Amino acid sequence: MWAFVITGAVSLLAGAVTGVVGLLRRSRGERLWLAATILLSVGLLGLVSGWLLSEPNPNRGEALKTGGLAAGAVVALYALWLNDRKRRTDEQRHDVERLRQDLESERTRHDRERVADERFARAVELLGNPAGQVRVGALHVLAGVARSRPEYTQTVLDVCCAYLRWPFDRSGAVDLGEQQVRLTAQRVIADLLPRTADETPGTPHYDLNLTGADLQYFDISERVVGELTLRRANLHESNSLWSCHVHGDAWFTAARSHGILHADDVVFERKAWFSGFTADSRVRLARVRYLGPTKFDGARFPGAPGIGEDSPG
Repeated sequence: MWAFVITGAVSLLAGAVTGVVGLLRRSRGERLWLAATILLSVGLLGLVSGWLLSEPNPNRGEALKTGGLAAGAVVALYALWLNDRKRRTDEQRHDVERLRQDLESERTRHDRERVADERFARAVELLGNPAGQVRVGALHVLAGVARSRPEYTQTVLDVCCAYLRWPFDRSGAVDLGEQQVRLTAQRVIADLLPRTADETPGTPHYDLNLTGADLQYFDISERVVGELTLRRANLHESNSLWSCHVHGDAWFTAARSHGILHADDVVFERKAWFSGFTADSRVRLARVRYLGPTKFDGARFPGAPGIGEDSPG
């Protein structure tokens, strides 16, 4: 009986000391904690069994069984601690892996942004190249940048509009190469604008500033536009705004249509200013919806001063 008690006490003391050492020596902590658990379980087995055996008429089998249960509880607690530690280690590993993936995704995104910035800057630089085919290629590169990086769309549209605002002399022999570049810029604008058929409440509204621009066969039919500015613009041949949905102000002040202008079924959500607009040929404005203030002061359409056969009456 006393042998059990002494053995148990010594084992408990040794287990406690080993556990403290395990806390201090993290490099070998797991081995020391395992040793401490074994010593503590042996100590409890000895103490509990010896205590029960010291009772009058002890039942040796029950005493050993109870001591074994006490020792098993220590082992079970150690197993639970190991499982909890493994779970926390797995969670930390997953957190580290997720952080690594986030960093990798951020690095990839940064690389894409850097490449897009470089492509954009290079394309804008090439728009000043004297070779027309180089400028056409630069416009297609800009369109590609806008498609891959939607946040560039408004900037690319601004660049294309700025190119079309650049002076273009039609009084003499027309530079066919430059004309092709300008037609490409117009197509890029049309391609980047959202279509009315796909319009939702979240559809972006991109602005077009074409003040003083020289346009020919400009076609943004069935497109969604933010603010549309065509002040003092010159429209040649045939141009179309058919079924456009203009969410911002629309400015046609002092613009001139030298050919046909198709603008049936346009929706103007805000201002639609045609002050001083001049049409040398047919203008189609059937079923246009003016939802904001509209002004036609000084506008001239074919057929009668101030109004044409296809203009609003």
